[in-house]
Amino acid sequence: MSSFVGVLVSDPWLQSQFTQVELRTLKSRFLSIRTQSGRVTVGDLPALFVKLKAFSEMFTEDEIKAVLEESCKDMDEEIDFESFLRAHLNLQARATTKSGGSKNSSSFLKATTTTFQHTINVSEKSSYVAHINSYLAEDPYMKKYLPIDPSSNALFDLAKDGVLLCKLINVAVPGTIDERAINTKGVLNPWERNENHTLCLNSAKAIGCTVVNIGTQDLVEARPHLVLGLISQIIKIQLLADLNLKKTPQLVELVDDSKDVEELMGLPPEKVLLKWMNFHLKKAGYEKQVTNFSSDVKDGEAYAYLLNALAPEHSGPAALDTRDPAERANMVLEHAEKLDCKRYLTPKDIVEGSPNLNLAFVAQIFQHRNGLTVDSKKMSFAEMMTDDAQTSREERCFRLWINSLGTATYVNNVFEDVRNGWVLLEVLDKVSEGSVNWKQATKPPIKMPFRKVENCNQVIKIGKELNFSLVNVAGNDIVQGNKKLILAYLWQLMRFSMLQLLKNLRSHSQGKEITDADILLWANNKVKKAGRTSQMESFKDKNLSNGIFFLELLSSVEPRVVNWSLVTKGETDEDKKLNATYIISVARKLGCSIFLLPEDIIEVNQKMILILTASIMYWSLLQPAGESDSTPDTPNESNENETGLAGEISNLAINDSASDTVGSPEDGNEQSPHKSENDEPSDNVENEQS
Repeated sequence: MSSFVGVLVSDPWLQSQFTQVELRTLKSRFLSIRTQSGRVTVGDLPALFVKLKAFSEMFTEDEIKAVLEESCKDMDEEIDFESFLRAHLNLQARATTKSGGSKNSSSFLKATTTTFQHTINVSEKSSYVAHINSYLAEDPYMKKYLPIDPSSNALFDLAKDGVLLCKLINVAVPGTIDERAINTKGVLNPWERNENHTLCLNSAKAIGCTVVNIGTQDLVEARPHLVLGLISQIIKIQLLADLNLKKTPQLVELVDDSKDVEELMGLPPEKVLLKWMNFHLKKAGYEKQVTNFSSDVKDGEAYAYLLNALAPEHSGPAALDTRDPAERANMVLEHAEKLDCKRYLTPKDIVEGSPNLNLAFVAQIFQHRNGLTVDSKKMSFAEMMTDDAQTSREERCFRLWINSLGTATYVNNVFEDVRNGWVLLEVLDKVSEGSVNWKQATKPPIKMPFRKVENCNQVIKIGKELNFSLVNVAGNDIVQGNKKLILAYLWQLMRFSMLQLLKNLRSHSQGKEITDADILLWANNKVKKAGRTSQMESFKDKNLSNGIFFLELLSSVEPRVVNWSLVTKGETDEDKKLNATYIISVARKLGCSIFLLPEDIIEVNQKMILILTASIMYWSLLQPAGESDSTPDTPNESNENETGLAGEISNLAINDSASDTVGSPEDGNEQSPHKSENDEPSDNVENEQS
């Protein structure tokens, strides 16, 4: 595996203001200008900065120029990279002031990967430490390091090897990481630490965390604001896990009809929690509406009413009678403790309106006493609204993939959130830059239905331009929430994105388009070259269910990544599950960003199998020559000395028949052609007309 080389800045303070991901992005933009013009001047910056997401909605190009002129009168003055970073920070500070506040504090409500000031909230840190001490106290590996002292930096020191964060992810969503894939020996070398952090970040994305601006080096250095930001997201996901109809169908009691149920399904869990809280407060006679977890709960009255309604046996009028908010907050926490709610906050946190800790507190109350009844008629209706297992898995996969792209809109429910077309336009702009005509798009909230149709019509138009199969499909089908068509469109979009990544790598060889059959051929050749016997007939090959082929493929691209003593023969369902879980964690540990579940491998879900194989291929081709491979893929004498990216790309280009035939190695070097099942479109999006 290749070692990580970060972007280094001579000024330590300046370096500390950016994550490695941000530094690499900005360095790339800086070098791009210098390559084109030979040098970078102050006058070049306004046109560059106005295109950056952080500034595009805050400033015009002229406004950026005016800010720069305040500190530099000569716009033709040449600047170096560090001066470029200082100009960026200066503009960031202006953006913060202009928006009316800082975006730096770690938050349950939104991922924090920005770099303004980076203050650490001591109460939040103490709360997260208490959470870790509680939930990992009995972990065989972690218990020797616990309890962590919240007043020290022990949390950040412990996070440096990656084990803590991996364990915390498994607490939030059990089974996400196969713990056999975590490197847990006493002293880890840099490779092993990097593997743990790579596994952590890819797994965090796979449970819904936003980590677009966090790199492995940031975690190796244990940057406090980034570590706490990631921990806060992981804990949020754990605490809000039950706030959906699938886990808690009783939530249907909060709404009156089917239209409201659809709206409820599309709400983010924080909003569902507020809706639940207001539902009980209204019944208890509380006249105000709680709209946030900060100013609206500062006086503690809402909590007193809520606990009186949910647990009258533990509460009483005393909390409402007192006039001192701090005293009331203390009484509220005492009542909550009688329900076994963990102390995520102090009376001071309530009075000061800490949004993150108040959210955690309300989520704890919901987990222990939601106060919802079991109405059999409504419950059966809620169960009808939930999707079958296959549809649910695909929705999850596409939702997590979209959120991993770093789009401005966070998707909570694919089927509801894509219906106005805006999210799909954002995704299209990410995977095919410049394809969207934003002048013809309408940003939410959208009141006029025809504007949603216009957005979705553009989505279909772009899909056809990208050669998606869209037979008899119109934008209105997306607006109407046709699940089959939405899933089929998203599958083609995800597949297009993966093939584009591979094509961009392959552009060095000026070869033809990458096809599904190319990926299949590459994987089979890779495994054969490593001296293994497994082969994949197609992405629907039922023999893949035991997982052996993918473990051999992973081992062939990085020999030391698979611990074969942990691999089963995959003969029983239990053994298949063990192998499938291990495959996913090993692939993420390697660096693959994948969102499939073990069931997708066991059941040989053709779509997910293709994406898994393509992701491994993409990682392999990214490696420098000689890092993960030292021999070419195919037995061709003209390629004996080609290694790494260039060699693998050339080898694929040589196999011009790859898109028509799939090699199935026999004894010796000959390959017998088999018709690829991927030659025929497997996922036509066809709207069935009655």
